[in-house]
Amino acid sequence: MHDKPLIPLDATARAQAIGRLPVGFGPRFYIAFLLGLAWLVPAWWYPQAIYAMFCWDFFILAAWIWDLLRLPAAAKFEVQRIWRTRPTLAVPNIVTIEIKNSGRIWIHARIVDETSLQLREAPPTMDLRVRGQDRAQVQYQILPAERGDVRLGRVFIRYQSALRIAERWASADTNQIVTVLPNIEEAKRHTLYLIRSRQVELEKRRRRQRGQGREFNSLREYREGDEIRDISWTATARRNHLVTRIFQIERSQAVWIVLDAGRLLRAKVRTPGRVPQLSKLDYAVNAALSLAQVAMHCGDRVGLLAYGQRIQQNLNAARGPHHMRAIVESLAQVHGEVGEANHARAVHSLLTNQKRRSLIVWITDFAETATTPEVLEYAMHTTSRHLVVFAAMGQPDLTELAGTIPESKEQMYRHIAALEITHRRDVLLRGLRQRGVLALELMPYVLASSLVNQYMDIKERSLI
Repeated sequence: MHDKPLIPLDATARAQAIGRLPVGFGPRFYIAFLLGLAWLVPAWWYPQAIYAMFCWDFFILAAWIWDLLRLPAAAKFEVQRIWRTRPTLAVPNIVTIEIKNSGRIWIHARIVDETSLQLREAPPTMDLRVRGQDRAQVQYQILPAERGDVRLGRVFIRYQSALRIAERWASADTNQIVTVLPNIEEAKRHTLYLIRSRQVELEKRRRRQRGQGREFNSLREYREGDEIRDISWTATARRNHLVTRIFQIERSQAVWIVLDAGRLLRAKVRTPGRVPQLSKLDYAVNAALSLAQVAMHCGDRVGLLAYGQRIQQNLNAARGPHHMRAIVESLAQVHGEVGEANHARAVHSLLTNQKRRSLIVWITDFAETATTPEVLEYAMHTTSRHLVVFAAMGQPDLTELAGTIPESKEQMYRHIAALEITHRRDVLLRGLRQRGVLALELMPYVLASSLVNQYMDIKERSLI
């Protein structure tokens, strides 16, 4: 994957004055003005001291005007917001603000960058000193709390000279939209670990395994123990003796990752020590990214379908670095919806795009109702043509509550309710397994590793 294009472009703009009167008083102006009031003390005995106070105030006002005229105009400043890393969900990132001063004197600037709440709780405020005919930089940290497009606004500047008596106000129109991506680096590290632990490199070298897979490799003479269905009758007729076809694990199969972005996936997962708290959908996106990287490493084609009440993202199965980048960008735009997901629309779109048998990894959740949830019915319908891995995301709080010993009447009621919900979910998932669906209930923090291991088991057993 080419990392550089995923880094946002720098935003550059020339500063402009703010408002009709973009000037103000510096901190030393107020200090000097208050010092002038000291003349009121001797004025009780010597009224002539009042004139001295007015002279002092006139001198301070003149100094303010002189300092104001020395300050460079706002147009003398060029402001640039610089990105050196790609914004990543729940990962601290550094943003750099650079100011180029075309004026003759050095200035002290107070800078405020207009950031979104998705990036940090409050806009950063920074101090910067810039020499005349020079440039300087200052940095601040962001911690993205949501994936997707985020808007950053203007950079506001209040700048003063070395005297700090007068100040000017300006802003630079550095509006831009950046995309917060899933945690790619974590997915890469996770993928490498799983690749080593499961020896996926044997798949990369296309290790031949007789009796596994259904992709044709070569012909050889029939041997005792070979399956009758593997005999090539056309080759046998030409050579006048039995010839067997040798198969290998398929090099390019279709793997579809289906993401449910309905209301149930909006639930936050409380993880001690982790800020910000991620939703189930965030964990699902990270798992999808890890699975896509492993599947492509094994030579499979990967498709993506993310849906809520409508289809949010739909990428046909393919492979290669450009397709991997398209998956990353698509996953960044997947967002949770407040309504129930339209499973019927998702299944119709999937069956329309993928005619041949493939592996479908469906990451979702379902409510514990008296009737069979709709998503389970559609999963059973899909398994008639495809191999379906149904990954229902569990709730850690519910599992913990079901496993604790109640110590009060209230805790007992909550414990019983948790046991009933857990039992109901087990019954529904057991029904899926009886219909041929590989149904799993996985906690969010082990979702990625569990799905990758399940995928590798399927590959090794040639179930697709």
